[in-house]
Amino acid sequence: SGIEVLHPRFFSIPGIFKSLDGFFMALGALPTLLRLRQRFDYQIIDAHFAYPDGYAASLLGQWLGVPVTITLRGTEARLAGVPVMRELMLKALLRATRVFSVSDSLRLKVLSIGVPEGKVRVVGNGVDASKFQPVPQHQARRELGLPDQGLMLVSVGGLCERKGFHRVINCLPELRRSFPDLRYLVVGGASAEGDWTERLKQQVSDLGLEEVVVFLGTMPPDRLKQPLSAADVFVLSTRNEGWANVFLEAMACGLPVVTTNVGGNVEVVCRPELGTIVAFDDSPALTLAIAAALRAQWDRKQIIDYAHANSWDQRVIALVSEFTQIAGDNGEQTSVSAPAIKG
Repeated sequence: SGIEVLHPRFFSIPGIFKSLDGFFMALGALPTLLRLRQRFDYQIIDAHFAYPDGYAASLLGQWLGVPVTITLRGTEARLAGVPVMRELMLKALLRATRVFSVSDSLRLKVLSIGVPEGKVRVVGNGVDASKFQPVPQHQARRELGLPDQGLMLVSVGGLCERKGFHRVINCLPELRRSFPDLRYLVVGGASAEGDWTERLKQQVSDLGLEEVVVFLGTMPPDRLKQPLSAADVFVLSTRNEGWANVFLEAMACGLPVVTTNVGGNVEVVCRPELGTIVAFDDSPALTLAIAAALRAQWDRKQIIDYAHANSWDQRVIALVSEFTQIAGDNGEQTSVSAPAIKG
């Protein structure tokens, strides 16, 4: 999209030495940032995820005399439970000029480990309405080689334990008693958290659901509107999320969402006309919620309007305002430029 992206390499040792990643990431990125400074005088280093990226950025900010912003995106809740990582994460967040959080649940988490309240601002993720918009259901199904008739569920995400595709699959035998033509579309593949593809396929085989579960593989963002438009309900039985973009992407295509009461999910699916929140790892509750969602008459336009009200344009306005203030407080002009640190 006309944006230059650089990928500095850094030294990393798996296992217990992952606590050194932040330091080595900073060392690996330093030569690149020094070269960039010869091309333009950047005023902010903007990092995403508190560790290792945020920690690396906080060191670079100290070394280069540049203010740092860090965005919390979801891994922080898990890291806060590991003493050494919690300490490194806290150091990074205390060094930062501003901390953004994609959900209030993450904000509360870092406040609980010692980050001052005035340092953190919640700015949720958004949706690109130009990429995510409904297409006629029959057209979407035809393009994906799916039958015109019958109700369909869809989940999108990395095929790992956390996302909970297996928890949805476990609900299908019971759901098919009420919805015999039901199909479940699985969109995703291997992720940084693992690859459960073969395990999920074996689960489907063991339950005799080969004709029910359709594995569509990974798709680029501009094609995701096809499976989202083909389905009737979006479901994600996830173990943890910061602010799941995929909920807004599904809503932008007119889908209600059924998901779990973890992380920032309740902040996205915040009203009953948008979907249903259920307790995590409660299979009967998840089954009942999916069944109710399949039977309900949803106001699809209202769901789409909510997604559009949470567009990236709205988020960018808030972020640019914060960046401009930080640059101004640092004695710079208000035209802001910022290299981003993201592993």
